[in-house]
Amino acid sequence: MGIFGRKTDTDTDAATTPAEVNPDLAALTGEYTIDPAHSTIGFVARHAMVTNVKGSFKDFEGALHLDGSDPSKSTATLDVKVESIETGSADRDGHLKSADFFKADEFPTMTFRSTEAEALGGDDYRITGELSILGTTKPLTIDLEFNGSATDPFGNQRVGFEGTAQILRSEWGLSWNAALETGGVLVSDKIKLVFDISAIKNVAA
Repeated sequence: MGIFGRKTDTDTDAATTPAEVNPDLAALTGEYTIDPAHSTIGFVARHAMVTNVKGSFKDFEGALHLDGSDPSKSTATLDVKVESIETGSADRDGHLKSADFFKADEFPTMTFRSTEAEALGGDDYRITGELSILGTTKPLTIDLEFNGSATDPFGNQRVGFEGTAQILRSEWGLSWNAALETGGVLVSDKIKLVFDISAIKNVAA
């Protein structure tokens, strides 16, 4: 059962009308810390107009406030260290950290702060907030799917979400590019962001 009540194949109204929240999920309400060892903050960019290059950030921290009774009261924060970018190529990673892209020395952290949360029905969730990169802050909407909750062997209560968003990197000042002889550009402006989050419920003091 999803955090927002799973819709069935015969529920034709679920696509347009949010499902009622399962009252049993009130137990999930609380403060959570994102577990970076079991989470991924990634991205996908089109390279040379012909293939996709994937990367991720290895150093980040974040927190969730989940309200199982009223998901609209849920919140999320995320801080990502730009220096931790990895794409499988040391030369490319260095270029991305340089003044052409993230200017990691001057702007070491990019952040996300939620401003609105919405239950869409089934396991679907949408969170809107402010993404700050290179000192520029613009709105970002992330579509999420709730993957469930579980207690791990160490007694930690976990919840999982995965989701995606798309941005135009130039809107945050990430505008470096190079023209191709055959037409087009080396790096796409459109970037797909990928989130796979495992968060641990904080133990009450």
